[in-house]
Amino acid sequence: MKPFLSVRGLRSGYAGGVVLDGVDLDLDAGGVLAVLGRNGVGKTTLVSTVMGFLRPYEGSVVLDGRELAGSRVDVIARAGVGVVPQGRRVFAPLTVAEHLAIAAPRRAAPGPWTRARVLDLLPRLGERLGHRGDQLSGGEQQMLAIARALLGNPRLLLLDEPSDGLAPAIVNQVGEVIREVGAQGMAVVLVEQNLGLALSVARNVAVMRKGRIVHQAPCAEFASRPEDRRRLLGVD
Repeated sequence: MKPFLSVRGLRSGYAGGVVLDGVDLDLDAGGVLAVLGRNGVGKTTLVSTVMGFLRPYEGSVVLDGRELAGSRVDVIARAGVGVVPQGRRVFAPLTVAEHLAIAAPRRAAPGPWTRARVLDLLPRLGERLGHRGDQLSGGEQQMLAIARALLGNPRLLLLDEPSDGLAPAIVNQVGEVIREVGAQGMAVVLVEQNLGLALSVARNVAVMRKGRIVHQAPCAEFASRPEDRRRLLGVD
């Protein structure tokens, strides 16, 4: 059976410079893949290229049999890809309710993720509907960024460093949301430096170094091999 997401030979970068240098990875439908690596190895560039924010120099990104490499962001979004960007990027003057209204699809059959279902998953947002983006805590902004992505009803969700700057209790909440989304059948690529979060929610890990995937393994195997973690990530 072919993987739901297949990335092959992906090369990308900025102003002609190469950051991704031949990335290959696969993800099955409903799987959660954690992409790990130190700062500057190309993890955010990978998310930006798959989502269409960056046009690849070469390579392939196939989602459920459809080639997406080089397509516009709106085309990729309509194909079923959603993103929770690094830094959340909420709009400071807009309320939570306005963010959700903008994110909601404009079609008769919006799909399984509706405003009601999102607020059931993220009840804190329901308490903050009238608050502006700049009145939210970092954790609330992250939840809003996740809610905004879910309302697009993606089949593949890209999360870029969702634990960055959050208190441990909020990181645990983010982990619960990722587990719930994965359990509902959505494929997830989690770019993360928090190893504990990554290993607690993902099924498989892929480690990046110098713009390439240099190691892939099931989470259980990676968790049981401290020598691999020290060699690849410099952590126990």
